[in-house]
Amino acid sequence: MKKKESDLLESVLEQYRKFLALEKGLSQHTVRAYMSDVQDCLNTISGKELDNFSLSSVTITDLRLWLGRELEDGIARSSLARKAASLRGFFSWAAKNRLVESNPAQSLQTPKLEKYLPTVLNQEQVRSLLKYAQKAYALADGETDKAVALRCWAMAELLYATGIRISELVGLNVSDLNLSDLTVRVLGKGNKERVVPLGKPARYVLSLYLDYAFPFFREKSLSEGALFMGVKGKRLNQRAAREDIHVLATKAGVPDISPHALRHSAATHLLSGGADLRVVQDLLGHSSLQTTQRYTHVDQKRLTAAYLQAFPRA
Repeated sequence: MKKKESDLLESVLEQYRKFLALEKGLSQHTVRAYMSDVQDCLNTISGKELDNFSLSSVTITDLRLWLGRELEDGIARSSLARKAASLRGFFSWAAKNRLVESNPAQSLQTPKLEKYLPTVLNQEQVRSLLKYAQKAYALADGETDKAVALRCWAMAELLYATGIRISELVGLNVSDLNLSDLTVRVLGKGNKERVVPLGKPARYVLSLYLDYAFPFFREKSLSEGALFMGVKGKRLNQRAAREDIHVLATKAGVPDISPHALRHSAATHLLSGGADLRVVQDLLGHSSLQTTQRYTHVDQKRLTAAYLQAFPRA
């Protein structure tokens, strides 16, 4: 009987995983994070004695104590907020499916997050970054080094030109590019597809990449259709792509940035150039306009700094 209780919980968790992936359409990374949060919480509350554990026994106090312990262990408030959301989502689903008598997480509060402004490069720093990427390709010696340098240049140009996420970048296929129309088809969060424009500089570099580097990677290709691949032919993963951008920033002599900082930079420069806020929201694939509005604060901060520097009596 005890074993059946454990098997039942395992079955419930698998049902919830399928609900997140198939019905909610969340990415594998997001599903993994949510499931990990829920399983960690239930393991802690049950003392890992899952054979004697029932979901209906969980109380709001149990959940609050678990979150409190997580905070004491030093996790970031943003991670704590995600864990609270994971628990609310799971128990809400369990209550709707009558797997628990009541939802213990219904009144679980999300901790207030510290407001921050995203890191961005100014336009001159972006020019320096991309100019160095071009120079690194020109000076690279040997077929492999040449192909890798051109891949790095193409990724940096595309990240800045479109503002796409690193996960979206490495997920691109060659068929997603339409260089004649200056567009790229992107599969974003929640499997939502959008078409993003790109400029002529990005088209130029991508054309070079497709002509001279892509054939090198495709020779060993194990990932049919992937736009960016490693030297062994596998689709390039996010970690390798991030490392390429970090190294590029260091060698170019600009502040060390992540691919996401190029996304922030693109959004900020678009808005400072007069782009409509809702247009930028669509380009970035934000579901909420409030998320996009962060970049107006970044631009305002730069404007204030420029004013104070230019006007000594300000």
